[in-house]
Amino acid sequence: MKSIPRLSVLLLGGALALRAAEAPKAGGYEAVGFDRLASYTFTPPDSDPTVANAKPPSGADQIPAAIKALDRRKVAVTGFMLPTKMEGGLVKEFLLVKDPMMCCYGVMPKVNEWIVVKMTGPGVKPLMDIPITFDGTLRVGEMYENGYLTGVYLLEGERMAAVKG
Repeated sequence: MKSIPRLSVLLLGGALALRAAEAPKAGGYEAVGFDRLASYTFTPPDSDPTVANAKPPSGADQIPAAIKALDRRKVAVTGFMLPTKMEGGLVKEFLLVKDPMMCCYGVMPKVNEWIVVKMTGPGVKPLMDIPITFDGTLRVGEMYENGYLTGVYLLEGERMAAVKG
């Protein structure tokens, strides 16, 4: 019977830790990790980008309601930067990936394991191979470019909040 109180304490402690992890940090940004964003399977729907003016198929039903609820919320996400667009020596657009092995070293990430980040200000200094936290407004939903699925997450990046390395 002594194990039941211990189990209760462990469960309560775990619940409190989970709540603390989900609590907004300074500035009202909710910490959201790839453990949540990549917690489900997303299979890109078949499409033919060569067909002119064809509406891309939707895979929105594959995104869980708990993830869709993050749409338009202020979040803080930590990952690894893979620059895609630079202006004046600063990164304006990049992929934020959950693992430094993704993209750069031949491990193809799943579509819900990266976030397309578009900085709203002048851009940020390029930093690769170290974890970085970015604050901004998260958009959840499929994004297509020229008929090709480019992602399911877009972060309207407001600032580089922390460098962990």
